[in-house]
Amino acid sequence: MDTAALKETWALAEGLGDEVPQFFYSHLFISHPELRSMFPVSMANQRDRLVGALGRIVSAVDQLDEVTEFIQQLGRDHRRFEVIAAHYNAVGASLLATLKHFLGERWTDDVAADWAEAYGVIATVMVQAAEESELTSPASWAAQVISVERRGLDLAVIQVRPESELPYVPGQSVAVEIPSRPRLWRYLSPANAPRDDGTIEFHVQMVPGGQVSSTIVRSLPVGETIRLGAAVGQELTLNEAERGRDLIMVAGGTGLAPLRAHLERIDQEWKSTGRAPRVHLLHGVRLPWNLYENRLLQNLAGRPWFTYTPVVSDDPSYPGRKGLVGDVAAERGALHGLLALVCGSPEMVRHTAARLRAAGVDPADVRFEQFATLDEDSHALHHHTHDPQPSRLPQKV
Repeated sequence: MDTAALKETWALAEGLGDEVPQFFYSHLFISHPELRSMFPVSMANQRDRLVGALGRIVSAVDQLDEVTEFIQQLGRDHRRFEVIAAHYNAVGASLLATLKHFLGERWTDDVAADWAEAYGVIATVMVQAAEESELTSPASWAAQVISVERRGLDLAVIQVRPESELPYVPGQSVAVEIPSRPRLWRYLSPANAPRDDGTIEFHVQMVPGGQVSSTIVRSLPVGETIRLGAAVGQELTLNEAERGRDLIMVAGGTGLAPLRAHLERIDQEWKSTGRAPRVHLLHGVRLPWNLYENRLLQNLAGRPWFTYTPVVSDDPSYPGRKGLVGDVAAERGALHGLLALVCGSPEMVRHTAARLRAAGVDPADVRFEQFATLDEDSHALHHHTHDPQPSRLPQKV
């Protein structure tokens, strides 16, 4: 399989803009009209989510060993759409038809064979993972909203109780669907470590024009039943060996959520064992009233293992640290040897990661989500605003 040709031909197709996804969806829905109901009523915001995600994942099939677990998670997660093996065949056929249409003479027999083989590998991993998960877990979880707390002009903290245990670890995300916005799933990260009662906390910030986020913040009622997908994501999770490492956490806005889940887990372990890694959390926001967890984090700073620095970028009168949170984090000093977890908007993540590397953090120790989901408001990455709208298939970038 010529993986270089896969990447090259995908780059050519991707560079053609909106014509590619338009052709893809037209081909898919004409060939398989029964699939139309699986997508949102309005496709205006769908754009290149599915075809773009597919193209990136399939063309990077040579990295499969590195992302197999992630692809398996996607297969399990896609059960919430009631996806079956035949649907993968339909999508794959439309993807190849789209590439053939736009690549012209570049679509040789060898290229066609490589794309078919690569897609088959990815689809098989996803289908097998989905089939295995059918034996132990539901396709999705119904969850009751038990509280909604408005924390500011554009932000709410919600608590939900799934009907049965939804397994996840701090740093992962789950897809959320609310009844008033059917088939518009949005990924949110639990802001708490797993609890004995199974409840999950989400932090949701409105983004301009965002149908899901705006509805959740403004009008999601207590008692409503929502749906949750399987947990996905690896980059912001910590394995057993990493749990003992000292951390620097840098959050922008509601990118705080998955980092707060780690803090809760660490605090629980410290209370039971008396041991905890040293953790410095920097939370960057535009204005002081956006520090929606300031009181909780200030209280937590009384722990011997935890340091908290709020950072405000757009209020020159703020008495504390001002500027970009990535700059403040890089100025901290003594960064070598720390494991860095970074979560926020795409721009914040790129800036912070670059500053931390330049300041001495090993590049391999700067961790952030590296798959994209093109949210409902066209943000490019699942690095949080915090809560992106999924593409059906998150894109590995």
